[in-house]
Amino acid sequence: MKNKLFIGVVLFILPLCAFSQTDISMATSWYNRGNYNPASIARTDYAYLFSNMRKQWLGVEGSPSVLNVQVSTYKNSLKSAFGVSVVNDVIGITTSLNPMFTYAYRLSNDPDWSLSFGLSLGVFYRTIDVSRYSPVISQDYALADDVEATTKPDANFGLEFQNKHFIFGASTTHLFSIKKEENLFLNANHRYVYAIYKNTNSDIVNYYIGTQVVNRSNIFVWEGNAVVRFKFPTGLQNGSRELFDIGLTYCSSKQMIALFGVNISNNFRLGYAYNQTFYTGYNRNGTHEIMLEYRIPLKSAECKACRDQDVWYR
Repeated sequence: MKNKLFIGVVLFILPLCAFSQTDISMATSWYNRGNYNPASIARTDYAYLFSNMRKQWLGVEGSPSVLNVQVSTYKNSLKSAFGVSVVNDVIGITTSLNPMFTYAYRLSNDPDWSLSFGLSLGVFYRTIDVSRYSPVISQDYALADDVEATTKPDANFGLEFQNKHFIFGASTTHLFSIKKEENLFLNANHRYVYAIYKNTNSDIVNYYIGTQVVNRSNIFVWEGNAVVRFKFPTGLQNGSRELFDIGLTYCSSKQMIALFGVNISNNFRLGYAYNQTFYTGYNRNGTHEIMLEYRIPLKSAECKACRDQDVWYR
């Protein structure tokens, strides 16, 4: 009875686009794929700081809230990137914490292509606070005590190929849960495959078009994304400066996401996303997300042949 009750509570507020809050549903993941593909942190030339703050279904008590923080850096002499991430996910009476350490190896510093492999290792910690739940029957014995917290090992693996105009990637998350029966405390295995086309030739406008398929068990969700980035010609040798971008994402689980970002400086970006669900019978309150990005150029990691340092997204 206790397990069924808790499962019902969680499923009521489960976001459709990710079909499990164990893999955080972030609209701005098109800008940073590090949460589900560790290979993507192999960014040359700078240290990278990224944070998402998401509030789902604003105005609904107990709706999901997510805080995600990532830090990574690249060592050119080792062709390696090192990173750490922490996700704090609160859904109603459940709270999860997912700290991870990430390593990515880049096969080549060739300016025309790169292939990276990445592995994340950490733990997944989840608790349920029964005292915060208001039962219909106040003397329900199933709610007398808190459910014990659980801590499990966690791991993600991925690879990513890039050249001047294309990005292809594939990854699998929560590897220790493969072939295990799903339950409330299990962070279920997900698989991702994506492709992105990027055009950065213009001095005024760039655009990115991407598609992604996410799979868990026998469930498949498709996403399509398009982003237009506006630039200001500087007349300098290093090219135009990126100013702001607007984008749109559609999810086959009947969600539409509007994206907006602005470059505060060459190395600091602020982004916002609004997510609206059109699925019949589910809450129609909007979901809001704020994204902060900051990068620090590192002389010790310089690889001038690798890429244009003034291009944000790769």
